[in-house]
Amino acid sequence: MKRSIYLFQAFLLSAIAVIAQRPPSISSPAVHPDHSITFRYFSRKAQKVTLNGEFLKAPVALTKDTSGIWSVTVPPVKPDIYPYSFRVDSVELADPNNTYIFANERFKRSIVDVPGDQPLIHSLQNVPHGKVSYRYYKSGTLGITRQLLVYTPPGFNPNSKTKYPVLYLIHGGSDTEETWTKVGRANLIADNLIAQGKAKPMIIVMPYGNVRPAPMPDFTKDMVNDIVPFIEANYPVGKDSKSRAVAGFSVGGGQTLNIGLTNPDKFAYVCSYAPYTATEEFKKNFTDWSPNAGQMNGQLKLFTISVGTDDFLYESVKQNIALFKEKGLKVEPLIVPGGHTWMNCKLYLAHTLPQLFK
Repeated sequence: MKRSIYLFQAFLLSAIAVIAQRPPSISSPAVHPDHSITFRYFSRKAQKVTLNGEFLKAPVALTKDTSGIWSVTVPPVKPDIYPYSFRVDSVELADPNNTYIFANERFKRSIVDVPGDQPLIHSLQNVPHGKVSYRYYKSGTLGITRQLLVYTPPGFNPNSKTKYPVLYLIHGGSDTEETWTKVGRANLIADNLIAQGKAKPMIIVMPYGNVRPAPMPDFTKDMVNDIVPFIEANYPVGKDSKSRAVAGFSVGGGQTLNIGLTNPDKFAYVCSYAPYTATEEFKKNFTDWSPNAGQMNGQLKLFTISVGTDDFLYESVKQNIALFKEKGLKVEPLIVPGGHTWMNCKLYLAHTLPQLFK
C-alpha cells in the first residue's frame, strides 16, 4: 500500500514538473481594431528578442515579463498581409504560436493578416468561390513527376462545353508553387474580381518554377512542352494564344519574359512583375535581339511590366522597359510605390486580371 502511495506521489510530482515546464498559452499575433498588433514570444532563457516585419522601418525589441513572455505592440499599420519573424538572440525564427507560415524554401517567416475596415481585394468575402487543386504531371523535359496548383473558377464544370482561358502564374525565386495562394491570395483575388464582373472566369495554373539541379532555362521548356499540354489534355480550355497568359514575380517575372517573348505565338498576354533578369537565359535571349516588332505587337494583346519605386530591382526594370520600347514593342509599365514585396505582388495581380482575355 505504501509503495503504491509513493509511486502515485512520484507520478504526481513528475506531472507537476512537466506542466511547470510547458510554455504558457499565448496569442500571437493579436490584431486590434485600430490595426495595431501585439506580438508575443515565450522564452525564459533568451537574452534578447526582436521583431522584424515588412510593416516596420527597423526591427523593434520585445520586452520580457516575469513569466518569460516577451511582447511588443506596434502602432497601427496599413491593412494588408505582411511577413514577419522573431530574432531570438542570434537566430531568426517564425512565430511558434502562428500557424500561418510564409511558403518559402530559403527563410521561415510567419504572416499577419491585418483586415481593412472595408474588405480588401484579397480578403475572403461572401462570394462564390473557386477551387484550388494539387495536381501532378509528368515532365518529359526534366524526367520527373512534378506538382502544380490549379485554380478553377466558381461554377467550373469539367464536362461543360465552355472553354476557359488560362493564366500560368509563376512564383519568385525561393518561393514555392503554394506562395501564390498562401501569401499572394491569387484564388481569392480571382474570386472577388470575377464576382464583381471585373475579370473573366479563368483557370490559373501555379507551377513550381525551380528546376535545380537542372539548368534553369529548362523551366521554359517544361512550361511549353509539358505544363501547357498537361493542362490542355485535362481541362476544357482554349488552345490558341489568345486563351493563354503568363505572369510571374521576381525570378518568375524574368521567367515570364523568357517564356512569353520567345513564344508570342503561344501566349498573347505577358505580364511581368518586378522581374529579376540577371540570368544567362535572359542574356542569351535578349542580347543582340532583333524581334519583328510589328508581328509581335500583333500577337501580344497585352505586354506589361510592373515594379515599385522602392524595389531593389527598380533601376534594372526601368532599363528592361527601355530595352523593349527601343525594340519597338508596345509595353505598358505599371510603376507604383513600395518595394519587392508580396504586398505589391497582390496589387500587380489585381491590376492584371481585369485586363486579361478581353
